[in-house]
Amino acid sequence: MTSRKFRLESDPFVLLGAVGFIVVFVIGTIALGETAQVAFADVADGLMANLGWFYIGGVSMVFIFLIVVFVSRFGRVKLGDDEADAEYPLPVWFAMLFAGGMGATLMFWGVAEAINHAWNVPMANAERMSDAAIHQAFAFTYYHFGIHMWVIMTLPGLALGYFIYKRKLPPRLSSVFAPLLGGRIYDWPGKIIDIVAIIGTIFGIAVSVGLGVLQINAGMNMLWGVPLVSWVEMAIIAFITLVACISVASGLDRGIKILSNLNMGLAVLLMLFILVTGPTLTLLKFIVESFGIYASTMPELMFWVDSFSHNPGWQGTWTVFYWAWSICWSPYVGMFIARISRGRTVREFIGGVLLLPTLFVTIWFAIFGRAGIEVELDNPGYLTGPVVEEGNVPFALFGLLEAYPLTAVTAVLAMVVIVLFFITSIDSAALVVDMFATGEEEKTPTWYRVGWALSIGAVTGSLLLISPETGIATLQEVVIIVALPFFVIQMIMMYSLIKGMLDDSAAPKQLRTRQWEKTDTAEKLLASEARPSPGFDAEGNPLPVPVLEHDEEGNIVIPGNVVIGGDLITDEAAEMEENFRIIEQTRPRPVD
Repeated sequence: MTSRKFRLESDPFVLLGAVGFIVVFVIGTIALGETAQVAFADVADGLMANLGWFYIGGVSMVFIFLIVVFVSRFGRVKLGDDEADAEYPLPVWFAMLFAGGMGATLMFWGVAEAINHAWNVPMANAERMSDAAIHQAFAFTYYHFGIHMWVIMTLPGLALGYFIYKRKLPPRLSSVFAPLLGGRIYDWPGKIIDIVAIIGTIFGIAVSVGLGVLQINAGMNMLWGVPLVSWVEMAIIAFITLVACISVASGLDRGIKILSNLNMGLAVLLMLFILVTGPTLTLLKFIVESFGIYASTMPELMFWVDSFSHNPGWQGTWTVFYWAWSICWSPYVGMFIARISRGRTVREFIGGVLLLPTLFVTIWFAIFGRAGIEVELDNPGYLTGPVVEEGNVPFALFGLLEAYPLTAVTAVLAMVVIVLFFITSIDSAALVVDMFATGEEEKTPTWYRVGWALSIGAVTGSLLLISPETGIATLQEVVIIVALPFFVIQMIMMYSLIKGMLDDSAAPKQLRTRQWEKTDTAEKLLASEARPSPGFDAEGNPLPVPVLEHDEEGNIVIPGNVVIGGDLITDEAAEMEENFRIIEQTRPRPVD
């Protein structure tokens, strides 16, 4: 009984490989301290300097790939059985998309992003805080948080949804590569992929939680004078992780669904407060203008890599970091949105995941970002001083709220929203990581998922402990390093997905046309034009399309009578006579 009680429910190779790496990383990082931080910085700097173009161009290539799939015949394929229906209604589905962690990101960068870029102009071709600089700042903001960030999540989400719910393969990242690896997805090549997915997810979420912890600490410092020190950050991490563990134990529908709906409501309430109590008319105008800014600048920005070095280092610190960060946790977000998108078509999935969040993100940054810009223009240095020059990015949101009425209420509301976003992020991440480790949904005891939630807290704490003065920089450096192997996997994933769809799909129907003979007189022309086209009767009405079925051996079963347009030849003439009766033969037999 003892051996059965403590038998591992997860795959031992995957579980021990991922947990072993995380344990070694946490212990080694804390033990080495500043030495580890310097090593992370050196490796990350090398990657940003030499492979930034790969991240920029690669993400844009994935975007083009998804658009091609969207408009192709594969767009009608369902993520599940052909007759499956969507599991969640559209409003609930939309709210749950943000449970994947993007909501917390918006809270952190909503004010800080545009202020940073308007002060340190990305292309270095405009004066600080000028109209041109502000325009460019928002162009890059929408580029960073709009379609392209969700492109990185959509590809693994689409691939996982297809192979897990269409092919009924295990809920693991390795299942995506079944068309290429075959049965080896159950052997060491597939298990290595799953280990990479788990590590990327843990570190991606840890970076997100780390940024949120810094922001919560900044809010507590502004409201109640709580010091900006490591022990406070560790206490915040412990609290968020504890609540997340409770949410993990309640399951997806009860935990994440309730919290994500509540959180979206509170986030929208905070956004409306800024809209109503701020320069309302200016913000409303800018919301409309923002869509034009985004649409007009995206084609250029998606391929801009600063090859002339007008602003050296900027793109590595911002765009490359964002793409690497998103790539890290894309297996988890992809698995999560695949799970809540079962039954939707490929076209619905791509269009919904790319466009719905982008619509909300654009409005969010137009309101929070422009409100921050207006505060800065009215009082120069109020935000750029602490946020940009001193590097206190977590202060940005609370600095804005301090300039608005009811600060004590709105700041607390903001902290509640941030905490809830991170609880749902850790909750859903623990669930997904557990699926990657076991290959099944909810197979393991609850304490397995609690363990994964605790591992996220441990990695977050170790990263913040080694560099309390440069917490954000260290988070950026680690995520850029961890993301590289998975980005290579994403490039291969595109080919595997298309190959799988081609292997599974029916052959495309050949376009049939009316057949003409030599027409050299008016009578022949009129006679030929009088013949109906294939699929229509003599009056031009479309004929019903027969539904073809297959038996267990793959033979076509045609209900009803069959009209054969030529000779019917078979080696089994006697059997043919017993099973078929020729109703009509439209082409005469040749005369013997």
